[in-house]
Amino acid sequence: MLKLGEILGYAPIDIHSHFNHGVPGDDNNPAIDEIHHKDIPFLLSEYDNVGIEFGVFSTFSSVLRSDRIVEENEYLYDISQSNESIYQWVVVHPKQEETFEQARKMIGRGKVLGIKLQPYQHQYMINDYADKIFSFANELGTVVLMHPDSVEDMAGFCDNYPNMKLIIAHLGSSEHIRAVERSKIGNIYLDTSGGASYLNNVIEEACSRIGADKILFGTDTYSCAFQAGRIAFARISDEDKRKILRDNAVRIFSQAFGG
Repeated sequence: MLKLGEILGYAPIDIHSHFNHGVPGDDNNPAIDEIHHKDIPFLLSEYDNVGIEFGVFSTFSSVLRSDRIVEENEYLYDISQSNESIYQWVVVHPKQEETFEQARKMIGRGKVLGIKLQPYQHQYMINDYADKIFSFANELGTVVLMHPDSVEDMAGFCDNYPNMKLIIAHLGSSEHIRAVERSKIGNIYLDTSGGASYLNNVIEEACSRIGADKILFGTDTYSCAFQAGRIAFARISDEDKRKILRDNAVRIFSQAFGG
């Protein structure tokens, strides 16, 4: 089977994904269903089919349930050590101090690349806690991946923390693009994960306004073949495609991906 990575001449890096592993009693988090498989073996087989080299994960249970964050962070830490394709986001909740301690211990060790935030599912407003979380990330000099809540407000917070970077997930609106445009110090980025990348000019508009250097490839466990193809066949230059699919991840996470 011909792989997209072979056609392109380089292997994409998925900086935003999740998996399920059949947490007992979690009716909203099955390991698989009939038409959307979400377990690790299936996702890694898809990576192999497409030619994706690495993925950066948090478990679905950690982002959908605030009561399992600590356990799920530890579970994924162990999984990542035994699989060369899997890297980790450590999920932090602003009302759970133990998650901050986990992040402090994990980031920069093993294969933990930064912090994952999920305000909506964890039932808090990011504007109420952005300074607490971003100052912590700034202290660690790390990257934060955030579900897109209060997108346009983020520049006002991030400008105060030059030693951290924020990736706002699910590029799919002008608000995403404006958040990057409003950043005075340039530490806000976007990822292409989720279903919004089907919009027929969103990648092209973002590249024309903020440049491909500010965009990273992610899947969010949707079809990685569709999502990688969306970038590979976008109406942007080959150089910009490579930046989005691989080079930006290598540059931002050079300690992991050998930049």
